Amino acid sequence: MKPTKIAACLLTLCLAVSTTFAADDEHEVDRCKDAGQVMKEILDIPDDIPQDLLDKAECVVVLPSVKKGAFGIGGSYGRGLMLCRGGEHYTGPWGPPALYALEGVSIGFQLGGQATDFVLLVMNPKGARSLLSSKVKLGADASAAAGPKGRTAEGATDIVMNAEILSYSRNKGLFAGISLEGSTLRSDGSANEKLYGQKLTAKEIIVEHKVAIPPCASELVSLLDKKSPKNKSDPKSLE
Repeated sequence: MKPTKIAACLLTLCLAVSTTFAADDEHEVDRCKDAGQVMKEILDIPDDIPQDLLDKAECVVVLPSVKKGAFGIGGSYGRGLMLCRGGEHYTGPWGPPALYALEGVSIGFQLGGQATDFVLLVMNPKGARSLLSSKVKLGADASAAAGPKGRTAEGATDIVMNAEILSYSRNKGLFAGISLEGSTLRSDGSANEKLYGQKLTAKEIIVEHKVAIPPCASELVSLLDKKSPKNKSDPKSLE
């Protein structure tokens, strides 16, 4: 093959690879933006997540448009992100998100064939540390419960109030607490690499802040800073 033809082939290959990476990046950016839109819409629901629970959450997980078809034998997954308050004891402003994946065959039987949005509140440092360090099975590695809704969490059961993770869903316009026990959450390493352009663990993104908040997450972070600027958990529970 002539040098000019080899050069042309190499150029074509490089362009194809760069186009693929650009498409991947765009996909992760859209995923990030979708999570922000879902959180905004849910917080605009009159009887949404109780404010006192949001104010005591260390982290929030948002998983937009999870579909029944994504959960079958062999375990495909829904995708979203997690972001936490900054600082050693989660008392600072909300920081950059890490992309996460939700897995679990059992969820497929609850979704009714429609796209469902999930929001999870991580209610204590133990739950946050679990999600930041490894794949977590809800209900086993981290206690989980369907979250109460309304203006406050008064009257919620001790099981709900003591859960490490509270979960909510929105399907066909209906908003409710939902149990995700038996499902798993894990950091989506390849997606984080595409979004940030380098290999990073969830801990490096969320706790160590080795990257800045990406533009696609700026509205979500601003929304949470506005809606819940201060962690109102008992200081002793954050130690």
